[in-house]
Amino acid sequence: MARAGYRPTVAADADIGVQNVQGASGGERLARTSFPRGAGLTVEQTLFNGFQTDNDTRRAESNVLEQREVLRSAENTILFNAAQAYMDVLRDTATVELNRNNIAVLEEQRRQTSLRFRLGELTRTDAAQADARLAGARSQLSAAEAQLRARTGVFRQVIGVDPHRLAPGRPLDRLVPPRLELALGIGLAEHPRILSALHAVDAAEAQAKVFEGRLYPRAGASGVVQRRRDEEEPGDDVLAAGITGQVTVPVYEGGQVYAQVRRAKEQAGQLRIEAEQVRDAVRAGIVAAWAQLEASKAQVAASQAQVQANEVALAGVRDEARAGQRTTLDVLNAQQELLNARVGLVVAQRDRVVFSYGLVQALGRLTARFAELPVAPYGAKAHYDQVENLWAGLRTPDGR
Repeated sequence: MARAGYRPTVAADADIGVQNVQGASGGERLARTSFPRGAGLTVEQTLFNGFQTDNDTRRAESNVLEQREVLRSAENTILFNAAQAYMDVLRDTATVELNRNNIAVLEEQRRQTSLRFRLGELTRTDAAQADARLAGARSQLSAAEAQLRARTGVFRQVIGVDPHRLAPGRPLDRLVPPRLELALGIGLAEHPRILSALHAVDAAEAQAKVFEGRLYPRAGASGVVQRRRDEEEPGDDVLAAGITGQVTVPVYEGGQVYAQVRRAKEQAGQLRIEAEQVRDAVRAGIVAAWAQLEASKAQVAASQAQVQANEVALAGVRDEARAGQRTTLDVLNAQQELLNARVGLVVAQRDRVVFSYGLVQALGRLTARFAELPVAPYGAKAHYDQVENLWAGLRTPDGR
């Protein structure tokens, strides 16, 4: 649209009328009817407008580049949300299965406790403790199932289909730089939020130049071709053509243009500050994401060790309980600690995958191209090239 200032404007006009004359002139009576008509073509071309068209074109191009980065930022967010929703469903599905297995174990524990109570080996307190722990486990299962249903709804919203036979999630380590310094360099150079903010600064500076151009002289030319018939007398046929050059020098416009220039410069300064804030925010996000990923790796290892230790402890407590050295409550507590450890491991494994995606997102590289997804990427530049130099046309490139 901005490049229209380089091009001429063309307008055509036509008119037709009827004219009836009745009267007398020089002793002669007049009575005639004519049909004055004509058509014309006017062409206007701007020759110089204080570089307004140049700067307006630059502003438009910067806006296009800014919106491309906004699109890339949205792609980062959407893919991260998809990975998070995927892993949340996997985590909650595993949590539900662990709780179901725990109920099966507790039901067997209660059955054995009831049997030993009837045989007089245990007290009513032991039986009541087993019943209470089983009821609590069923409550935990209900909460876990409700959480899974909620995450399934989020999955459907983000992915577009219901989850079905999900494969195990894998971290995106191949896109993670080996050192934090490299990650910072990549993020500060490529992150779409930073690039978008810088393009916004360029657009604002160009807008200030557009306003300044209104204070410069303007030059243009116009050409007119007209043909008139029956203008004065029936049978008239006149063809006229002309070219006119015009120069306009602004002298004073009430101070409005000066105020617009000052405002545009202040807005450009504000956007520069905001661009630095975005840069700092991206830097902080990368550092935080790096720390989360490193912590999740350590947490997975610690959780695996905790599960193994709790499995050994539970087996030992059960053996000691059979020998009368441990109570039913000791066995129930050991079983609950193992369940908590297994759930903690599932959560840690989920965080390990999600935080790897989070770091790649913080770098601005969580896109279909970098992730090598089997999809056809949207080509923003291809769309731009299709409409960049069109002189006319109402349809968009997709046919609308």
